[in-house]
Amino acid sequence: MDEETLERVREVVRSIPPGQTLSYGEVAELAGIRSARLVGRVLAEDGHDLPWHRVLRADGRSAPHLAAEQSARLRAEGILMVDGRLPREHRRR
Repeated sequence: MDEETLERVREVVRSIPPGQTLSYGEVAELAGIRSARLVGRVLAEDGHDLPWHRVLRADGRSAPHLAAEQSARLRAEGILMVDGRLPREHRRR
């Protein structure tokens, strides 16, 4: 992946305000790339300094290995997960 793509993804994630979320696909769309999976890869490899917890799967769920920490971070921002999922009314799509 080229540096420009990496930085576009990082900038979109960095711009998500506290108390809001985007899906991996929405981040990809805003960054001008086609792959939601690439967004996940960027966050896994180079997202430690980003608000990665504000990025969820399209169905409003966290990746299983991140669920507890992600839910706690979102709760601290006023976002409550219900049964491990962001309620539909809080999702953009």
